[in-house]
Amino acid sequence: MSETQEKIFERDDKNYLPVFKRYKIVLERGEGPYVYDIDGKKYVDFLAGIAVNVLGHNYAPLVEAITNQAKKLIHVSNLYYTEPQANAAAKLVELSGLDRAFFANSGAEANEGAIKIARKFAKKISEDKTQIITAWDSFHGRTLATLTATGQPKYHKGFEPLPAAFDYVKYNDIADLESKISDKTCAVMLETIQGEGGVYTPTENYFKKVRELCDKHGALLILDEIQCGMGRTGKFFAYENYGIKPDIVTLAKGLAGGVPIGAFVVTEKVAQAFHAGDHGTTFGGNPLACAAANVVLDTIPNEKFLSHVVEVGKYFKEKLFDLQKKYSEQISEVRGEGLILGLQLSNPKISGVEIVNECMKRGAIINCTVGTVLRFVPPLIITTAQVDEVVKILDEVFGN
Repeated sequence: MSETQEKIFERDDKNYLPVFKRYKIVLERGEGPYVYDIDGKKYVDFLAGIAVNVLGHNYAPLVEAITNQAKKLIHVSNLYYTEPQANAAAKLVELSGLDRAFFANSGAEANEGAIKIARKFAKKISEDKTQIITAWDSFHGRTLATLTATGQPKYHKGFEPLPAAFDYVKYNDIADLESKISDKTCAVMLETIQGEGGVYTPTENYFKKVRELCDKHGALLILDEIQCGMGRTGKFFAYENYGIKPDIVTLAKGLAGGVPIGAFVVTEKVAQAFHAGDHGTTFGGNPLACAAANVVLDTIPNEKFLSHVVEVGKYFKEKLFDLQKKYSEQISEVRGEGLILGLQLSNPKISGVEIVNECMKRGAIINCTVGTVLRFVPPLIITTAQVDEVVKILDEVFGN
């Protein structure tokens, strides 16, 4: 390890808030699905900034759009119209089949906005219509409201008192939802595919039944597609795979290919709950972020692009199934759709973090979530050859 890296580690450890467990590499540049550390070592990137770098690194049209926009306007506030924002909102409305969009700076902000507008909408119906139901093992953000919406108690500890009227159900358990939903339910908020909680996909007809229960009780359906949206399942929105439409959908991560942005998109009925002053943001939807988002929104919905995601995702999943068969004592399940995939580890003697570290030593960046699931959310531009690179490294690690 070079002295330069050590100095960076030392400076960062001294000055940055200690909330991240960082891996001991300093990444310096990227190209396509690869990143390079400060010493020039090459890694195939199957984490993509946690599902953010959907077009890979140093994607020329994205870099060009950011550069050109930076030369004109970076920020002017939302007191004025800008063409990049107007264009990005129109594209999201068309793609979602919903009616109005709002831009924030992150996924947590997008979910905060969704929670706010849902509560405001419900207040028009009844003062008692306040309950928001989310799922156990979900992840919706780290602000006070979104970490409360997150159905993982470990994120709640030490931050009490938490916002009221949040309840939790088992994901994929329609009976559990049916037992908790009522006419006092404001909204049901679910990840279409649970990412941080271990890459869990919905069972057949689950979301159709969720939609029916929401309609029966006058509750809004909020779908969090911050990780699983943006073409990651082979459809622009993951909910398109399940024959339903939400009242509100939230996005972030890959929406601008790496530039910070978040968004929530709502039906016209829901939009009418908000009036001037009810919500806002200084930086959200700035021209620079929206210029980047427009490149992504012009690229991913292309039929050829989405077909590529489906084909490579299917190939990758088959390769992971092969690994499962070969190492059945170590891998119990393969989960996911498209290019959001997970390997469930079953041997308690094998640490997911150790596997991540061993892969990194061999030149592959992957991720472990909930301690026992290897999660793969690579750039959507990866090829079968790059899948083979990662699978070869995984094979070596499991075989040792």
